[in-house]
Amino acid sequence: MENRIAQALTRLFERHRIIFWYDVKRELRADFEGLQLAGVEKIELTNNEFGVKYRILREQPAQKFLLYREGSQPDDLDNWLLDVQLAHGEFRTDQIGLWLSELELGLDFADVVQAHAEFYRAIKRKDALKRLLKPDDTPGMIRLKMLAVCAGSEPRIDSVLENLLAELSDKRDEKIKLIQRCSLDKFLWEQMKRHYGYDSKEPGIQDFSIELFKSCYAMGTDGQVQLTSDAIVFLKRWKDSRQFEESFETLSEECAEILGIEHDLGKRDFRELLELDYFRLIDQKIVSDLVRAVASRTVSSGDVTLWVRQRRQGHWYREFQHLYEAVDYASQFIHALDEANLTMDSLTDGIERYTRSWFRIDQLYRKFVYHVRGSGQASLMATLSDQIEKLYSNNYLLKVNDRWQSFVDVVTKWEAASIPLQKNFFKRWVQPFLEKDNKVYVIISDAFRYEIGDELLSLIRQEDRYDATLEPALSMLPSYTQLGMAALLPNTVLTLADNQTGTVEVDGQSSQGTANRIKILDRSNPQRATAIKAEELMALNREDCRSLVRDHDVVYIYHNRIDSTGKPVTEDRVFDAVEETLQELIRLIKKLTGANASNLLVTSDHGFIYQNQAIEESDFAQEEAEGNQILFRDRRFVLGKGLKEKASFRKFQSSELALKGDIEVLIPKSINRLRLKGSSIRFVHGGASLQEVVIPVIRINKKRQSDISTVEVEIIRGSNSAITSGQVAVTLYQAQPVTDKVQSRNLRAGIYTQSGDLISDSHDLTFDLTSDNPRERELQVRFVLTRKADDANGQEVILRLDEKLTGTSHYKEYKSLRYMMRRSFTSDFDF
Repeated sequence: MENRIAQALTRLFERHRIIFWYDVKRELRADFEGLQLAGVEKIELTNNEFGVKYRILREQPAQKFLLYREGSQPDDLDNWLLDVQLAHGEFRTDQIGLWLSELELGLDFADVVQAHAEFYRAIKRKDALKRLLKPDDTPGMIRLKMLAVCAGSEPRIDSVLENLLAELSDKRDEKIKLIQRCSLDKFLWEQMKRHYGYDSKEPGIQDFSIELFKSCYAMGTDGQVQLTSDAIVFLKRWKDSRQFEESFETLSEECAEILGIEHDLGKRDFRELLELDYFRLIDQKIVSDLVRAVASRTVSSGDVTLWVRQRRQGHWYREFQHLYEAVDYASQFIHALDEANLTMDSLTDGIERYTRSWFRIDQLYRKFVYHVRGSGQASLMATLSDQIEKLYSNNYLLKVNDRWQSFVDVVTKWEAASIPLQKNFFKRWVQPFLEKDNKVYVIISDAFRYEIGDELLSLIRQEDRYDATLEPALSMLPSYTQLGMAALLPNTVLTLADNQTGTVEVDGQSSQGTANRIKILDRSNPQRATAIKAEELMALNREDCRSLVRDHDVVYIYHNRIDSTGKPVTEDRVFDAVEETLQELIRLIKKLTGANASNLLVTSDHGFIYQNQAIEESDFAQEEAEGNQILFRDRRFVLGKGLKEKASFRKFQSSELALKGDIEVLIPKSINRLRLKGSSIRFVHGGASLQEVVIPVIRINKKRQSDISTVEVEIIRGSNSAITSGQVAVTLYQAQPVTDKVQSRNLRAGIYTQSGDLISDSHDLTFDLTSDNPRERELQVRFVLTRKADDANGQEVILRLDEKLTGTSHYKEYKSLRYMMRRSFTSDFDF
């Protein structure tokens, strides 16, 4: 006991020169007499108050004194030292006094400590509270901090609430029971009423949770609201919190069932719900209705894109992303097909039209199929998928290639004016670099068709200091790997092997395998040309990669993801392989440029056709290929001698295909397949369709200076510069459309006081609009003000757009606009 008294008194003397000690129970004289405190003089009060007063105030005004009185404190009228006591400190030896002393709190907080005595019985709780205390704390602040200790939170009511809701979601109640044991529950519910308008005859965390979801949903659907606007601000922050989003999702699902949200949503138009994301069911409703609307063509493509973009800000978007993207691409696909004029006048015209716009239909179809697969919701998407598949196969793929076939049928030489033939690739694109003593690095990705090249072009140009251009080339026929790979090498004569291998010789040298291709490259540039597989290059360390670039003028890099996936057991993953390919090629390009390669080319051996739906009988050639000698057979071509001409096929001599030798080629017309066991049927190549023979050639150059900028965003001030209600609608304008080199900007928007306090909900906004129409680059944002906004009434407040500092969790101000807060009492009734 003596040690505790000494410790308590030492702390008090750190703040006061004079300490009074009333030994009410007359049992601590021995402790007083045995007490030794450095620098402190002890005096016992025994009817000597006047003399003591003179001594401590006049004679020794700097000395510390401990004034002990055996018995209780005299009445105020009889207490000669009352003024001194009030100006200094008092030491109490009861439990409450000891706790106050330990916490360095004055006697004016005795009632707070007494009322919540259970809280102070645990040393850990006491110590945690002491770390939070500040000199200017009020009793209310101390109670809030006690709540925070019980809840394991920050000393803010919203933080306390987040932790209690997290406990509720875990089916636990230790924290709320501790609050009740410490008699803090009344204070908790008073704060809940004060901050959120929560008032219940049977208050509880679960009851509040239900009311919170009910009121916030009602705010967005013109229903009856019980809580204040602060509640919706709290809910938005809670659901956007990484730490607490799991508890939000759990309670959201439970409350949705309790409140009958699914039944209510069934009566609503999805357009009413686009700004709401409190329940997972809302996204299910919107997606389901969008799927039906797109399938029935009752909504425009532009609207669908806008709605999907709006939902990207929602809490559940990550879960539903594939579905939203699939619906958006389906809508764009239907629109693009409706707008397409699928006529042509020649082979060259067909290729030019394809590379100008038609390829986009293949691209949109691919994206749709990829996202449907990624969603795992085949049943939900069944009707729309069936519609897209039929439109793609019958209204586009078959139609455009039937027309294209009419020109393929009459050519006497496989070429298209102004479109380079693949055989001339080295001469046209590689040789010019070498003639100028420049190095060049060629990436050949197997089955990398033109529309994928267009997407890669955009991805490359989005990278800082990278520029790229895309040109089409016409692949060799048949459009298969061995011939395409051979044609990309330096060559004079290409010859189809007179055997059953389907291999190709380049100037008498076999082109099969990397070793043979290095030999062919070496002929054009002795000792300074080589070839390597993409995975081998990616495995090189930094120095070995630099050596490869430094020691060679020409390097061919062979990449194979799409074609290797297009096998019978994995062909349904071809579009997944395309996404993987795009990322792999970006990494490959960066690895090469990181090793000081500055000139790169990306191209392909051939394209492909892929139809996700089951192939029907009409998709097969109606006749079998026949001839004196069939050397090699695939789904889309046949090599042989003495091949019979039939209506289902276009027959070519090698000479017509810029090849040497007497091998003949049969190509099934349009998109028809040959019957062949053990071969892919949905993923095919080798034929003469536009998708198979139009290949990309991308030329990439890395610059020395940055060439990336970010869109500017402006705050459009309306006619009124005053805030007069509980909600504020603001229009934000994206000054330029997003392009490859003008990139999107992410901002956080909120309304703040001049001292920097947030008085509204905040919005994370992405400005990534691509429209050339300025009207379509406007974004309206609605802010809900909190109760704190009342304190700023009659003052200027600031609408602020903040931008996150790259690589940090900190924000800096991007732009701001000042408003005058002029809210009347009627604004309390906005909800």
